[in-house]
Amino acid sequence: MLRLCSILVLCAAASGVFAAPSSVSGPVRVVDGDTIEIAGHKVRLFGIDAVERDQTCRHPTRGEWPCGAEVARVLAGLIDGQAATCESRGVDRYGRMLGICRINGQDVGAALVEAGWAFAYKKYSTLYVREEQRALHAGRGLWTSVVVQPSQYRASKRAPVQVAPSGCPIKGNISADGKRIYHLPGQAFYSRTRISETKGERWFCTEYAARMAGWRRARQ
Repeated sequence: MLRLCSILVLCAAASGVFAAPSSVSGPVRVVDGDTIEIAGHKVRLFGIDAVERDQTCRHPTRGEWPCGAEVARVLAGLIDGQAATCESRGVDRYGRMLGICRINGQDVGAALVEAGWAFAYKKYSTLYVREEQRALHAGRGLWTSVVVQPSQYRASKRAPVQVAPSGCPIKGNISADGKRIYHLPGQAFYSRTRISETKGERWFCTEYAARMAGWRRARQ
C-alpha cells in the first residue's frame, strides 16, 4: 500500500498537479501593475486588469503620460517587501497562479481598483465592479485620462500591421456603443485602431468623404 501511494504521489507531481499551490505567503516583489511574485511563485491578481508597462495614457490638459510604468511604480511603492497571503483561484495560460492577495487583511486587488490604478476584469469576474464604479465617479487614478483598455492594447500589439489602401489612410472606426469615429494619421489612437470591414468599418481618402458618410473626427 505504501509503495502504491508513493507511485501516485510521483505521478501527480509529474503531471503538474502540485505545480500551483492553493495559497502562498511571504514578502512581495512587484512584477507589473497586476502581477506579483511571492516565494518564487508569480501571482496574477485575480479579477483585475492593469495597463501594460509600456502603455501610455492621455490626460486632457497634461497630455500623454507613461501610465503603465506609473502604475507599476505606485504598486511597488505600496506593497514591495510587505508580507502577503494569496489564495489561488486557478492558473492562467502562462502558468501563473490567479490569486486574491491580502496584506494585513486588505484585498490588494480591491484597493488598486478603488484607487483607480486598475480595472475590474469583468470578462472573468465581477468581484471588483463596485470598486471600479467608485473610482470612476470620483475621477481617481487612470480615470482622469483617456485610456485604451489593457485587453484591447494587448490585442493591438499581437495583431499584424494593417496597410491602408493607396491614398486612403483615414480609419473609419465604429466604437462598441455604435459611434462612427474617424482617425487621422498622427492622432493618439490611430496606430491602435484596426479596421474590420465585416463590421461596417472602412477606409476614407478625405475627411470630407468621412463626414459625408456619417463619421466624426476623433477628439484625440
